[in-house]
Amino acid sequence: MDVPARHDAPGPSPHQPGPSPHRALAVSRRRLLGAAGVAAGSALPWMAGAPQAAATPAAPTAETAAGTTTGTTAETAAPSPDQLPLTGGPDFPIGIFWPPHPYASTAARYAEIADAGFTFVISGNYAGDGQIFTHQLGLAQDAGLKMLISDDIQVSNMSRWFAISDDPADHLSVTPAEARELYKRAFDAYGPHSSLAGFNHYDEPGAGWFATLARTLQAARDVAPGLLPYVNLLPSTDPAYYQGFVDVVKPSLISFDRYPLLSEGREDAEYFLNWSVVRKAALSADLPAWTFIQTLAFNNHRTPTAAELLWQVNVSLAYGAKGIQYFTYWTPEAARGEGFQPALITVDGARTKRYDAARAINTTWLRPVGRELKPLVPESVMHANESPLPAGATAFTPDDQLDSVSGAPVILSTFRSRDPAVADRWVLVANRWHNARARATVAVRPTSVARIASFDPSSGEYRATNAQDALTVDLAPGAAGLYLLRAG
Repeated sequence: MDVPARHDAPGPSPHQPGPSPHRALAVSRRRLLGAAGVAAGSALPWMAGAPQAAATPAAPTAETAAGTTTGTTAETAAPSPDQLPLTGGPDFPIGIFWPPHPYASTAARYAEIADAGFTFVISGNYAGDGQIFTHQLGLAQDAGLKMLISDDIQVSNMSRWFAISDDPADHLSVTPAEARELYKRAFDAYGPHSSLAGFNHYDEPGAGWFATLARTLQAARDVAPGLLPYVNLLPSTDPAYYQGFVDVVKPSLISFDRYPLLSEGREDAEYFLNWSVVRKAALSADLPAWTFIQTLAFNNHRTPTAAELLWQVNVSLAYGAKGIQYFTYWTPEAARGEGFQPALITVDGARTKRYDAARAINTTWLRPVGRELKPLVPESVMHANESPLPAGATAFTPDDQLDSVSGAPVILSTFRSRDPAVADRWVLVANRWHNARARATVAVRPTSVARIASFDPSSGEYRATNAQDALTVDLAPGAAGLYLLRAG
């Protein structure tokens, strides 16, 4: 994920075949920021004098024996997401993009990130040197954070500028063995840090890059199958784009960004539609879906309120998000263009009120609720009491557990256990609006629901409600509630 991309600018449809990966890319907001992270000639110190051809693989070590390879031609199968950093484990991944720049990469700053409830960092903001990455990985390790490294020198450029091919007639290409060696060099440099979660391989690729990305991810898995290969996708309302990514690249997750809070109080009319097609692609492949939360104003987008930050989080959870990322954490400076306004931290390093809002959301709501939802399977998402429906939304209809909904517009999302023997259901009820309270009553079917319990994020426990035939919500702007419907 390199840079905030220009999603409001017209351009070719992202699901159409893209140009050759050997050609220069159109500059986007996210790519522009990411490109700033690597200055020409910022070679990694351990690359000094490195040969241009693939070096002889090192002898196997204890670490290689534990699950990495050193150059074997056998292809490693993609691990299940629950076996990888961030997508696996009980904790809900909460990340930041555009972290503190190298001069502000201190123990205090990384502790500040962790204190706000974030669990991982995507490198960037002029960090492109191996020494800087190593320093930041150490800071992250001490703060209890994970990192996705955007190593343009060794990793990302394989898929951005080169084909991976054994055909000598394919110009500007590296062989699969050379690709594995490049990845191995990056892994050897950063792998000793337990904070390394994986590498950021590409941000916002067009479909024309999918075949090369598939080979890039395969090289990464051959070398270090225990790391997360990360790719963030373009916003799109065409299902073929995301399904093509799933079918061709064989990813470990689907991440996308779309920033819905436009200027003059408007919302992106295709926000829910984009989420619906991502949700469908993720569910079809049993992959986690991640998204980005807009934290700042930039061209044609407004500065979010605390309620609008929370609203984006809860809409995303309702649509099945298994990871939330904030765009941005540190504010990009004015020279970047795009009219960036203060994010969670200003250009000068001061906290804004959005930092405080994000900290409260992450620590008191998203972290505990996300931990509950992460292992569950999204089952349905419906909009109740809303007319007309936004593009991509599905109107509420009664099901086996829910009978009717009255009151204000809300989004209802049901989840089930992966264990088919568990008949319980979990229901997230989210306020459809970020600027008004929502009071609604959801009637349940007594033949299917024996008890209703409300999740208390402060204790991490479910507490029985007084009424057993309905659940009543009174939600602040942007807020949501999580309920457990016991089958017996």
